[in-house]
Amino acid sequence: MAEKKGKAGTGLEPNVAGLLCYVLGWVSGLVFLLLEKDDKFVRFHAIQSIVVFGAINLAYFILFRIPIIGWVFGWILWVLGFVLWIVLMIRAYQGEKIKMPVAGNFAQKQA
Repeated sequence: MAEKKGKAGTGLEPNVAGLLCYVLGWVSGLVFLLLEKDDKFVRFHAIQSIVVFGAINLAYFILFRIPIIGWVFGWILWVLGFVLWIVLMIRAYQGEKIKMPVAGNFAQKQA
C-alpha cells in the first residue's frame, strides 16, 4: 500500500506517480527521483526503476556487441525485461511495492 494518502509532491496520486516511474525505464525513474522529495512510495519506485532498468540496459548494450550468442541472450533479456516492466507498472499502480532482489533493498534504504 502507499505510505500516505493524497497527492505526491508531483501533484499526482502516489500510485500513478509510481506507475510513471517505470514508463520510460530508468529515464522516467530519474525524472521522478528529482521531482519527488517527500513521498517514500514514489521515491522507492523511482530508485528501483533506475537500478533495475539501468542494469538491464547496460547488460543489453554489452550482450548485443557479442555476435550470435550475445544476440540470443540479448533478445531473451529484452523479453524478460519487457514482462518485468509491465508487472512493475501494474503493481505500482495497485499501490504495491515489489522489491526486486538487490535493487529493491537498495531502493528501500535510499527512499
